[in-house]
Formats: sequence, structure tokens, C-alpha cells
Amino acid sequence: MYKVLIVDDDVNICELLKIYLEKNGFETAIVNDGLSAIQYAESKNPDIILLDIMLPGVDGWQVCREIRKKSDVPIIMLTAKGETFDRVLGLELGADDYIPKPFDTKEVVARVKAVLRRSTTPKEPQQKVVTFDKLSINITSYELIVDGKQIDTPPKELELIYHLASNPGRVYTRNQLLDEVWGFDYFGDSRTVDVHVKRLREKLENVSDEWELKTVWGVGYKFDLKK
Repeated sequence: MYKVLIVDDDVNICELLKIYLEKNGFETAIVNDGLSAIQYAESKNPDIILLDIMLPGVDGWQVCREIRKKSDVPIIMLTAKGETFDRVLGLELGADDYIPKPFDTKEVVARVKAVLRRSTTPKEPQQKVVTFDKLSINITSYELIVDGKQIDTPPKELELIYHLASNPGRVYTRNQLLDEVWGFDYFGDSRTVDVHVKRLREKLENVSDEWELKTVWGVGYKFDLKK
């Protein structure tokens, strides 16, 4: 049974989410402030976190930042604002999805299930690895090796670079990547791809002269071989 950590200072929202999630087979835990959320995530290892932004003391942005230092647990941000800035900031900090308030509890349950499906690593009978100069991407063990060093990488970033590097030279639109990497049930938009590419570039910048993660302006992205 998956355990969902609900982080919100609104007791009514917490209880409503608890009822619907448990009705759908989830175990739940509730905390009402940011510091408690960080402590719970470190000690209890929930399977997914529903995280409100506006929290007393430590806000949701900082909670997400602190959890991401130690864990890749899926995080869905709950925000009273539906503005692009809030969504992109959450993704840049490592959130997996966002839900603007007010929300439909059935949609929350659907998104929780979708994020858990995407974050669950299926067992593969054979190793799936692509390698290039100073780069190895292992989608079976979910390891990214850059210039001989293993780099901590969230699952979706690794899946994205694996997908691109498995088809070098092929240009993918953002919508294609959303369909093929995130899956048809993803609720986000094309900015999600841009945020993940940005984070990957920070990890892969100036590693090799033989390849690059390249933007094809007006179209999308490709893994480009220079030699």
C-alpha cells in the first residue's frame, strides 16, 4: 500500500484529501507545517508527497528544496495560484507535478496515481544502457555516469536523456517528449520539458566535444553527435 504524506495547514483540506485517498486504497499521514514535513519525509519515507506552498514557518518551496537534497520521492505541489511562474518554479525545484487550488479531489487522486506510475521503476530482464564519450545512461539501474562519476538524477530526467540519447540526431517536439517520456496521462504542459532539459544541461555542460543536448529552435530538442 502506497503512503501519501499530505502537507497543508488547512485542516479541512487535509481531512478531505485523506478521505478520498484512503477510499482509493492509499495510506495517509498529515502534517500542517513545513518543518514537520521535512522531518517526516526523512524519517518515514512516504511514497509520494502532496505539498502546499503557503505553510507556516518553512514554506513549500523550501520544503521541496530540502527534501530534494536527500530524496527523489515524488512531490506534487498544491498552489493557490495557477500562474506560470509558480508552476515553473516548482518544477525547477524538483517537483513532479502541480495542482492549482481549488481542485477536484478526484483529479488529485488521478494525479497521485499517474505520478506513482511514472516514478515506479519496472524490473527489466536485461540491462538497458547507452554510452557515449564520458557518458553512460543506465535505465535499468537508473544511473547516470558523467566523466566517470555517478550523478544523482531524478528518474524523469534520466528517462528523458535516455530517450533522446537512444535516438541520436532525431529531433523531438516538446509534445512528443511529453507523450513518449511522461506518458499520455501526464497533466502538465510543454514547459515541463524545458525545465528538465535545463537541469540536465547543468549536469552535462562541457563534458564532451563529441555530443550535446541541443535545442532545435522552433521545434524541440535532440541529442546531437558532433563527430
